[in-house]
Amino acid sequence: MREGVVEAGCDEAGRGPLAGPVFAAAVILPKDFSHPLLNDSKQMSEKARETLREVIEKEAVAWAVEAVMPQEIDSINILNASITGMQRAVRKLSLRPELLLIDGNRFRPFDGYEYVTIVHGDATYASIAAASVLAKTHRDEYMRKIAAEFPGYGWERNYGYPTREHIEAIKRLGYTPQHRRSFHPKELEPTLF
Repeated sequence: MREGVVEAGCDEAGRGPLAGPVFAAAVILPKDFSHPLLNDSKQMSEKARETLREVIEKEAVAWAVEAVMPQEIDSINILNASITGMQRAVRKLSLRPELLLIDGNRFRPFDGYEYVTIVHGDATYASIAAASVLAKTHRDEYMRKIAAEFPGYGWERNYGYPTREHIEAIKRLGYTPQHRRSFHPKELEPTLF
């Protein structure tokens, strides 16, 4: 964005699921970094994301990933949880960036960092796309791990998103400590009749 300025791209994954944490990542890439697979993680195959995760974690100047757990999401809301996760990831970087490139249109000042919000930034800036990949792959890995702890919800396939399978499992098995209580689809709202 600005020549000679150390930039960190920031993004999150997991705002829409009914279960699991929201994961956020911050990535500082080397100048002129490029990879043919790199794009917004939502546009990539799972295999491409996993391949890129390895490349990014090896070649990035600095990277960090942070999770905000369901109980905290419920107490501060999902938007604030996403922002908080990105801020925590930035604080964990081994190098202090001079400018934060934030995917989306909302953020909050903290620790004196200069930042700019960019709608669809994950499709425009390599460092944001890289953060998107790390957030998504770390979150998916976490959900596959806890799927064994909470069988029957299909988290190894739906990653906690409100799929038909997941909604039916909640109706049948109830909520777990990994479920967010502050929002749910209409199908799970109590009815009078």
